[in-house]
Amino acid sequence: MLVTTLSNLSSPMAALAPEAMVLKSDDFVGISFWVISMALVAATAFFFLEIQRVKGKWKTSLTVSGLVTLVAATHYFYMRDVWVETGSTPTVYRYIDWLITVPLLMVEFYLILAAITKVPGGVFWRLMIGTLVMLIGGYLGEAGVIGAWPGFIVGMLGWVYILKEIFAGEASKISAENAPESVQSAFKLMRNIVTIGWAIYPLGYFLGYLTGAEPGSSDNMLNIVYNIADVVNKIAFGVIIWTVAVAETDKSEA
Repeated sequence: MLVTTLSNLSSPMAALAPEAMVLKSDDFVGISFWVISMALVAATAFFFLEIQRVKGKWKTSLTVSGLVTLVAATHYFYMRDVWVETGSTPTVYRYIDWLITVPLLMVEFYLILAAITKVPGGVFWRLMIGTLVMLIGGYLGEAGVIGAWPGFIVGMLGWVYILKEIFAGEASKISAENAPESVQSAFKLMRNIVTIGWAIYPLGYFLGYLTGAEPGSSDNMLNIVYNIADVVNKIAFGVIIWTVAVAETDKSEA
């Protein structure tokens, strides 16, 4: 029995197990997970260090930016390991990440307006409702709970609801009527990210689930596109907040 056990432990499969955990030079999806996880860590350090540089009313916004990249970086460590070890899409980890970070990004719209004027609570809740509809629809479609197309459509409806609020809703009106030029500029840039940058996500969903491509190819495209979208959107949001916070702080101290 002991000999058999030792023989099993020294079998080729056992010997190859650690090797499966090594990032290969031609695994571009795995490399993207590594690069993005490090970029998110660097962004987190930067945002938290810069909190001391800005005025008090901007500290919360910059703290939230740091929390977004911190939560994302933590999840990317797990997603990276899942991909490198199994080659499968880390859907559950990704949506847990988004369930925390995407609402925080929406909160940023509320916070930058609240820093310069009184903002009704309805703005906050409408952004949250749109966010949850978008995420829940996408997850149910990707997890196979509902069809891929119905999940895609529900997710898109949530996204359109968010766009309506930030382009034609109360949040947009408050920005146009009450915000100084620097805040209006930041609001418009953030709005552009939600419009253009977030469009990368449905593209990834479409390429991953709706083209009828081979599963391996679909998984590669899905994860590469999602990874690019995450690093661009989450870090860019924080940089915009940091820019307006520093500009407003410097103006008040001049």
